[in-house]
This record gives sequence, structure tokens and C-alpha cells, in this order.
Amino acid sequence: MNKQRVIFRDLGLMEYKAAWEYQEQLLQENVKKKSAAYSVESRDGNSIPDSRYPQSESLHHLLFVEHPSVYTLGKSGKIEHVLINEEARARKGIEFFHTNRGGDITYHGPGQIVGYPILDLEKFTTDIGKYLRNIEEVIIRTLAEYGIKGDRSSGETGVWIDPDVKGKERKICAIGVRTSRWVTMHGFAFNVNTDLSYFNFIIPCGISNKQVTSLKKELGQKADIEEAKEKVKRNFEEVFDVEWEE
Repeated sequence: MNKQRVIFRDLGLMEYKAAWEYQEQLLQENVKKKSAAYSVESRDGNSIPDSRYPQSESLHHLLFVEHPSVYTLGKSGKIEHVLINEEARARKGIEFFHTNRGGDITYHGPGQIVGYPILDLEKFTTDIGKYLRNIEEVIIRTLAEYGIKGDRSSGETGVWIDPDVKGKERKICAIGVRTSRWVTMHGFAFNVNTDLSYFNFIIPCGISNKQVTSLKKELGQKADIEEAKEKVKRNFEEVFDVEWEE
């Protein structure tokens, strides 16, 4: 069986709104292709595939990006988890967006690898839980290459260190996604050399009394972010069993 091909792009430093709009464009292009593929209705009113528009026309993408400082609030998030007022936020040059992803409040900024997979899950698995666990696995394997044991925390999406050690639980990667017609967008935020002080002004992911960490903090020294990107990319390739189209 042929592996799914994924178009990879490293967008560099990009404003959050521009990256969001680009993701939305790629998602809608795939949704349009999939809608065309199911445009013929059967006699009982259910949509059936139209052979003129094969489902295989949908394209997979993985985008890497770093954002200037921004807080993003998921559709189920609570605004009271933002602990900084608008005036103070503006003075610090931090943008703010309500988003259509799952999850609560998080921070994006320089030194963080943000990954946006735009995948047609009907070509992988239509199990959102498994998709989230696979993203976690990518980061867990990446951390292992640095000698760090990443783990999952029961009932909490993302990648943690010491999740079962009370008082030492710390999150190193946040995850929040959206799907439409089984096409994904948004994704993960892996703290590499991130300035963690920005998390002091929010309740990250709506989880109080737990810490946020970074690869830099865990290693005790600044990490090579380009090297970290290569590790994440390679582990994504292995976990999702894909080939790159660049």
C-alpha cells in the first residue's frame, strides 16, 4: 500500500492571523474537493462517491511556523483564563485571537515550533482520539532523542513531563485541533526556546496549579531549533507513516 504524501512547508516567522487564514484556505480547498467527490446522491438520499472526482484529490500538508507573541483562545475556552487586561497586553505587544480550534487559552511566540497538519483523516483514521495521540507520540519520540521522558496526562491532551508527580507536572506541548469533513487544521505548539514568562498572564489550557516548561529549561541550555524541527518532522513521518512532497 502506498504511503500518503504530505506537502511540507516551513513558513518561518508569520503573524498568527496570516497563518490561520492560510490553513483555512488549504482546509476549504480540500473540503471543496471532497464535497465534489460526494456530489451525486443515491436514490435513498444519501451521498455517494462520484467517480469523476476521486477522493484522492485531497492534499495533505504539514506547516511549521513561529508566531510573534499571541494568546489564542479555543472555542470552548474561558476568557477569565486570560489574566492580563487589554491595555497591559497591548503594551507588551501581545496579540489576542478567539479561534475555532478545540481547547482553551494558550500562548504562541518565538522559539516555539508550531505545527499545523492539514490532513484528510479519511485517508488515515477517522478517530480523533487516535489522531491526537499520534501527535502526542511525535513529540514524545522527539523528547526521547534529547533524553527527556515525555508522557501523557490522563484526561488532558498534550505532552507532559512528570504528569503523575504532584507539584512537578509540567506541560511542554499543547495541542488543539479543528476538523471539517474529516480535514484537520490547527495542531500543536512545542516549547523549544520559548520565553515561558508569557504563560504567567494566562491559565494555560485552562489548567491551574500546573507548570509549563520548554526544551531549553529541561536541558538547562538553549536548544538548536532547526535541529528540533528536523527531529519533529522525522518523527511525524514515522508515526503517521507518510512520505514528504516538498
